Amino acid sequence: MRPKNARIVEIVHETASVRTLRFDLDLDPVPGQYLMVWVREVDEVPMSISYRNGITVQLVGEATRAIFDLEVGDSLGLRGPLGNGFVLSGDRILLVGGGVGAAPLALLGEAASERGMEVSTLLGFRCCNDLIFRERFERIGDLVITTDDGSEGICGRASAGLERLNPRDYDQIYLCGPEPMMADVIGRCRGMETKIQASIDRYFKCGMGICGSCAIDPTGIRVCVEGPVIRGDQLAGTEFGRYRRGPNGLKK
Repeated sequence: MRPKNARIVEIVHETASVRTLRFDLDLDPVPGQYLMVWVREVDEVPMSISYRNGITVQLVGEATRAIFDLEVGDSLGLRGPLGNGFVLSGDRILLVGGGVGAAPLALLGEAASERGMEVSTLLGFRCCNDLIFRERFERIGDLVITTDDGSEGICGRASAGLERLNPRDYDQIYLCGPEPMMADVIGRCRGMETKIQASIDRYFKCGMGICGSCAIDPTGIRVCVEGPVIRGDQLAGTEFGRYRRGPNGLKK
């Protein structure tokens, strides 16, 4: 798939280290799908889709630094949407996000609300200054927030918010965020693994299932093709939440 040229029409500074870029293209995504974003002369990296025409980027390395240097009117190359997104099911759902993992869940929650589903959301952040998309989630249903330092909402990690929610009250649970956080939530919802869908962020080289850099041991599930959304029962007994592989193929 050749990249499409996408011109930036809006840049929103969500936090000091997170920005949303909106393009002159309707990406027509299934919530949970991703794009391979080509930053010319720098790198091509995977990005979650946070709007029908936009992505939300966290500053973490060379490619994202180059994206942060772009202005309205500049352009990027986009391949996608790619992979398998979330599957909406049931009447009452719970979204659980950590950090910038809230971005694809916001798009999912809006789609669920449009279908008449009852949506509750649990979001975890390091501190109050890291909150993103609060208003989007409040518009679609109940919102519980946790912060590691207690500066907003419940003090603790995202899983601490489960004490205010009964996971068994929901027909489906959708996760996106750091792997240890998602593994912790899955572990606290034993017996419900088939009702959990987790969006996984891994290092991708190709986005086509060729290189294997994103594969999950020992099943060989390729996050870029079979994912990035994987059902909870498919992650049981794997290395999910314990380690993954970096650009050199070594565990980290």
